[in-house]
Amino acid sequence: MTILNAEKLLFTPASVESDGIPVIFAFPNEYSVGITSLGYQVVWSTLALRSDVQVSRLFTDIQETLPREPELLGFSLSWELDYINILNLLESLDIPAHGEERTEYHPLVFGGGPVLTANPEPFAAFFDVILLGDGEDLLDQFLDHYKMVRNAPRGEKLRALAQVPGVYIPSLYEVVYQDITSGIEEIKPKISGIPGTIQKQTYRGNTLSASTVVTEKAAWENIYMVEVVRSCPEMCRFCLASYLTLPFRTASVEGSLIPAIERGLNVTNRLGLLGASVTQHPEFEALLDYINQPKYEDVRLSISSVRTNTVTEKLAQILSQHDSRSITIAVESGSERVRRIINKKLANEEILQAAENAKAGGLKALKLYGMVGIPGEGEEDIEATVQMLKEIKQGVPGLRLTLGCSTFVPKSHTPFQWLGVNGESKKRLQYLQKQLRSHGIDFRPESYNWSVIQALISRGDRRITPLLELTRHYGDSLGSYKRAFKQLKGQLPPLEFYVHQNWDTQQVLPWQHLAGPLPQSTLIKHLQEAMN
Repeated sequence: MTILNAEKLLFTPASVESDGIPVIFAFPNEYSVGITSLGYQVVWSTLALRSDVQVSRLFTDIQETLPREPELLGFSLSWELDYINILNLLESLDIPAHGEERTEYHPLVFGGGPVLTANPEPFAAFFDVILLGDGEDLLDQFLDHYKMVRNAPRGEKLRALAQVPGVYIPSLYEVVYQDITSGIEEIKPKISGIPGTIQKQTYRGNTLSASTVVTEKAAWENIYMVEVVRSCPEMCRFCLASYLTLPFRTASVEGSLIPAIERGLNVTNRLGLLGASVTQHPEFEALLDYINQPKYEDVRLSISSVRTNTVTEKLAQILSQHDSRSITIAVESGSERVRRIINKKLANEEILQAAENAKAGGLKALKLYGMVGIPGEGEEDIEATVQMLKEIKQGVPGLRLTLGCSTFVPKSHTPFQWLGVNGESKKRLQYLQKQLRSHGIDFRPESYNWSVIQALISRGDRRITPLLELTRHYGDSLGSYKRAFKQLKGQLPPLEFYVHQNWDTQQVLPWQHLAGPLPQSTLIKHLQEAMN
């Protein structure tokens, strides 16, 4: 328990009523990873602040004292491949992996988080209940409705919960396939009175989330995190973080951010400002000035990815004074043509200017995020990325340059959900590595093979569930996926179908019954604009 003793709580848990609902809230990874997840912290504190809930936390390496007869078991899933740890934890608790095998004596297993909100279908069999969207209002509504049917039979509970907006009960929906190795015919409720479409829930308040616990045992030691913005106004066509979480929302500086920061800096001097595009907060300058007061001069400040044309010398100076060595910007490509395709409104001059400002402000390094295999990309576009980085290296000597590079993976609810992974991506990563390292640029590619698996899960339907289980059985390596596909041949479409194939915009998507912020017609329009 020494790990938990290191926690400094920023809230006071409620005194639990005698008949409080016994809940286990799990994170399918180690404590240091889970407790660094702002989403996990916020949901845990929401549960702990309710007097009608008795919550215990569970991680893969440690746990609090767990109730003997939990009624609810929740998982927060923020990385696809953590599904293996969900199955391991269910097994350790003697709970069947599949919802249909659970009885009245088992808890209802619920899940939420970005992975399940995007496309829960590959994991649908493992969950009785899936919460789609922002937890702020959704979690309380789920618990309030659960209390009403707490003593009802399992089936009745699920049917009642299916009426709550944003609550998805996978077992109440049937997926009909054209044939077992091709597309989906339709997805429909199994019984009448169940909604045909479930709408992701969007929290629209101007108080966003902040850390509820600070600990030296977190992966980011002693960090206090504050969410400055949610979603992103840029809407790059591949970006799940933008499209799935629309609209772009900003926290109030006076009413929310400053009080939150003051609370956190009472217990730590390490502050992280989070959001997909933090510097696009309309009052970001005022927030920076607040943090830059003399009383906070010993505060270590870090900022998640910022928009390139907002990297000013002043921003770099303040970050440098507050112990930051580098700043991170997402450029995606050195080719302006490719950036037009993805709707990245950015010119190479602005990227060079950001590098100059970073150095002038005292930062030692600039980290860039790039991508290969973007739809429409050719070899000349990869060459353009090399040229751009060489120009930055020559134009801003002494600034350490890093390019982190991933492969394009199609994500649900984005305009590029219909497009497959480019099989040339692996060669393009290798080419970048060869070119950039010889010029003293630190190149950090993500594994192409794991990107293929990510695409499989990202676009997967319920037919890949047995494949995921077999892979776990075979040892969770890249070879395990190939072996599992071979064994299940004829029982599901080939890997090519899920990963590399371009899908028709008229075909039924695995997540067709789960509505994101924008209608399909708008996504198709954005796709056509990109293709033009």
